[in-house]
Amino acid sequence: MSAATPLPQERRLVTAIPGPKSQELQARKLGAVAAGVGTTLPVYVSRANGGVLADVDGNSLIDFGSGIAVTSVGNSAEAVVAKATEQLAAFTHTCFMVTPYEGYVEVAEQLNELTPGDHEKRTALFNSGAEAVENAVKIARVYTKRTAVVVFDHGYHGRTNLTMGLTAKNMPYKQGFGPFAPEIYRVPVAYPYRWLTGSENCAAEAAAQAIDMINKQIGAENVAAIIIEPIQGEGGFIEPAKGFLPAIVEYAKANGIVFVADEIQTGFCRTGQWFACDDEGIVPDLITTAKGIAGGLPLAAVTGRAEIMDATHGGGLGGTYGGNPVACAGALGAIETMKSQDLNGKAQRIGEIMLTRLRALQEKFAGSDRVTIGEVRGRGAMIAVELVKPGGKEPAAEITAAIAKACHAEGLVVLTAGTYGNVLRFLPPLVMPEHLLNEGLDIIEGAFSRV
Repeated sequence: MSAATPLPQERRLVTAIPGPKSQELQARKLGAVAAGVGTTLPVYVSRANGGVLADVDGNSLIDFGSGIAVTSVGNSAEAVVAKATEQLAAFTHTCFMVTPYEGYVEVAEQLNELTPGDHEKRTALFNSGAEAVENAVKIARVYTKRTAVVVFDHGYHGRTNLTMGLTAKNMPYKQGFGPFAPEIYRVPVAYPYRWLTGSENCAAEAAAQAIDMINKQIGAENVAAIIIEPIQGEGGFIEPAKGFLPAIVEYAKANGIVFVADEIQTGFCRTGQWFACDDEGIVPDLITTAKGIAGGLPLAAVTGRAEIMDATHGGGLGGTYGGNPVACAGALGAIETMKSQDLNGKAQRIGEIMLTRLRALQEKFAGSDRVTIGEVRGRGAMIAVELVKPGGKEPAAEITAAIAKACHAEGLVVLTAGTYGNVLRFLPPLVMPEHLLNEGLDIIEGAFSRV
């Protein structure tokens, strides 16, 4: 099969998962790659397209992970491949800080236009989501001349020293890697399913508690930035109760604090809108993006108010590979694909199908004596189910892992998440055909029945 031949959009299992060639490669991986680099499913991919991953053994798996929300436009979107290939033939690198090129500027212009708000904006490009978050902190500190950074329970922001400090979950992200950067403070988030006084009280009470803690323990006048994911990713796809984010934004604005929306996982049509902030009309001062930005090529960005972004001295932002020309070309191809194929509409359709099917599954297993679905949640193509033990809300982490493993064995790539390890999260490519989406949901239902 030539590289130009489309990959059939069908699940196909010819060996056990993982197959013998994947097992051989995994043995090589264990002998060559650091043990700390984990693998969810040791199936070695040879080709990928649409909603399918083809492995070295000839199996084709349904992809409900998208490389953790990276390949939203698919793994080899035509426009991404064409633009990146053209750029590869022209030049691979010059370093934008030495001799610049148009692609970087064009990506910045697109981000300034697409991100929330009609104010004047500036953008800086980087390599990864964690690097974008670090630079957002740098920018906020320079602009405000303050040092404290406020983050939230269940949040995830990266694996570097600073972003580990910002991240709430210890294992596997923080264990043994400290000490972490100082001047980081954590406050409650509005987690409706687990709010003790009920979801109806969640937004107001959580906002009041968070603001009270900031005022008493830090002092608003010392806070440079408040950073939050509009839907928390690794924390378990937690969508803060409606009204919580606007209250935090209002508090930040009233106290001269830079509000940073971490849209690294939620951005670029993933939730059925260009950015998850759009749902409640949130206009962040700074927004960090990565993952789905470039169709699988490494790129990240900080975009924000011109006066904040321009506060940093010349040479204070950058990096050797930041805004690599091939990655910029990929981003332009990805954005073109999102617009031309209406991937916001496709994400909304995926959400309609998944939420309907998963809520029916929740009802089906409501009386199970092993595991129940405590909550189905999410927006667009960012959907999750939180699994709990029958009769309460005790997290069912072991069952969650077992269900994921059962899905993997049937050729469906799914991911787990959550502070308590009890969330199945689903991030299908936005270009996934509906027949594959429904087949994947059939596999999930079968896994619940067997485990």
